[in-house]
Amino acid sequence: MQSEKLLRRHALSIFRAAVAAADPRRTVREALRAMDLSRYRRIFVAGAGKASAAMAQAAEQVLGRRIHSGWINTKDGHLAPVRRVRLHEASHPVPDARGVEGARRIAEIAAQAEEGDLLLCLISGGGSALLPLPLEPLTLEEKQETTRLLLACGATIREINAVRKHLSAIKGGRLARLAYPAHVLSLLLSDVIGDPLDVIASGPTAPDTSTYRTAWDVIEKYGLAAKIPAAARRILEEGLAGRREETPKPGDPCFARTRNIIVGSNRLAVDAAARKARELGYRPLVLSTTIEGETRDIALMHAAIAREIAESGRPARPPVCVISGGETTVTLKGGGLGGRNQEFALAAALALEGREGVLAFSAGTDGTDGPTPAAGAMADGATVARAAALGLDARKMLAANDSYHFFEPLGDLVITGPTGTNVMDVRLMLVRPRRAR
Repeated sequence: MQSEKLLRRHALSIFRAAVAAADPRRTVREALRAMDLSRYRRIFVAGAGKASAAMAQAAEQVLGRRIHSGWINTKDGHLAPVRRVRLHEASHPVPDARGVEGARRIAEIAAQAEEGDLLLCLISGGGSALLPLPLEPLTLEEKQETTRLLLACGATIREINAVRKHLSAIKGGRLARLAYPAHVLSLLLSDVIGDPLDVIASGPTAPDTSTYRTAWDVIEKYGLAAKIPAAARRILEEGLAGRREETPKPGDPCFARTRNIIVGSNRLAVDAAARKARELGYRPLVLSTTIEGETRDIALMHAAIAREIAESGRPARPPVCVISGGETTVTLKGGGLGGRNQEFALAAALALEGREGVLAFSAGTDGTDGPTPAAGAMADGATVARAAALGLDARKMLAANDSYHFFEPLGDLVITGPTGTNVMDVRLMLVRPRRAR
């Protein structure tokens, strides 16, 4: 039991190191101090995302009174101490009226900027939901319903954002167009696999590589054509027919004055996790920072690798820390409460049932996993039996997507609170040597 507790402590320590490496305060300060912004007459700040408040705090520390004004839409509870930039809380992952109000103010600030001014955009994961400015005649309620359908069907973030961009007046490069002819500098904290500029927060200041055809193909792929609100369907159909203006593409004049810089990513977080694991005595084995797919399938794959290490010492001899990053998806089939990281841990618990010396850990670097207060969860070979002793059926609760209520009474939720960053997820499989069991 002591060794299992030690694995838990080590997993938390490795995860904290990953989160610290993605601290946007440090990376934003470093980026701004490396630039000469003295030529700009006025500097406006705008942004959205779970980490954008922390990014605004760092911008104020560097630029101070040079900031003319600013507005940031952030998720409820994800605040930071600022003085010159207005922080505005709104709902995530489903947008709300507060988000629309804030997005409208951000659009006004962008339009206010003139030649000789700079619009400094601070964008992080969660920005798509926190910049809801629906194209007319789409209402907020219809945008909410469209978002819910996309989140529930198992679509990837790229697919979801392709639709979002083509239903928005501000995403898909349209914010950069609003600010033109002012210059735009976007500092981005990436929560998207591969760090594509036009997908992070739906790319408000990046050339859009997707089209109305891309968005419609997503709707058809998941059988949503008859389910999405009529106004959303009409906008996409009009776009397909060429009756609506496309999002700005590469070569649009506005991008000649726009610069997008990634200041934090999942890769940096995973590298830090590997360093911490080595410091704690583990052989770090980084699988990938680009893992996506159905959460349960990814959990089974990780558990299989951990079992192989434990039984044969391939591809590395224990003690080993298997590390992966990226962002998986959950296809909702039940009415339970949870998130992709908790579901990973629950699926892994079943795959590791009865096995000693292996711990599965998965958590979101932003501190929030789905619509829950947990960042994720951890599990080992005794988790299923411990749950059964409390009257909890692991298989039934996995089928119901009820991982939160599975782990809560076990005390195995990972609770961090808002971390101030957001670079997707970090997953760990800790395997200790057989001789120590």
